[in-house]
Amino acid sequence: MSTLALAARDSSTMLRRNLLHARRYPSMTLNLLLTPIMLLLLFVYIFGDALSAGIGEGGPDRSKYIAYLVPGLLLMTVGSTVIGTAVSVANDMTEGIIARFRTMAIHRGSVLVGHVAGSVLQSVLSVVLVGAVAVAIGFRSTDATVLDWFAAFGLLVLFALALTWIAVGMGLVSPNAEAASNNAMPLILLPLLSSAFVPVESMPGWFQPIAEYQPFTPAIETLRGLLLGSEIGHNGWLAVAWCAGLAVLGYFWSASTFDRDSK
Repeated sequence: MSTLALAARDSSTMLRRNLLHARRYPSMTLNLLLTPIMLLLLFVYIFGDALSAGIGEGGPDRSKYIAYLVPGLLLMTVGSTVIGTAVSVANDMTEGIIARFRTMAIHRGSVLVGHVAGSVLQSVLSVVLVGAVAVAIGFRSTDATVLDWFAAFGLLVLFALALTWIAVGMGLVSPNAEAASNNAMPLILLPLLSSAFVPVESMPGWFQPIAEYQPFTPAIETLRGLLLGSEIGHNGWLAVAWCAGLAVLGYFWSASTFDRDSK
């Protein structure tokens, strides 16, 4: 069997293993998924009228704020989902299963690839669920074409891939699952400091560069433009650049840490 075929076979086996773990222990996935859903309901029904007054013209309009909020919550869902990946990787590294895998005739990188593929798949499913809740409470994307929807889906998958590799690296360097969960918390906190909930222009002047030039804001504005027809501008290539940079950084960080641990 060729090296590529061996890698594909072992990676698919590790993917099934991680999906089985997620099915058998759904409490963490459910807890992480409930965070963006609760924020969606909270900001729409409690703060929606007040916050929508500062977006656009025409006074308070909850439906207008739903449209503004949902793209940011979809990307926040990705950030919250991959925290489970960091915890899962840390568990593997501390419970001895990795040492057992290293004694077996399996492709070395398949362990990490299985975690990454499983996390991306779970992120996509979580985004679909949060999106369904958003549609149920009034979100509509009437201006998006089929091409826009495909581009939006591609951006979400690319963003999930990038954050997953970062989460894998965090899990590898964490001494236990609790530390991994804490180390990955910025993946939930960063969206709170972006344009997910309010426009960057409404923030204090000293804080605007922090909110504007972090990974989440360009991705949110790009997704918002694709789904709602707003101006994307330079945010499109910035979002892709952030995703590519984080994915490459996370991959080499994870691979080097995984290899160094074996030594």
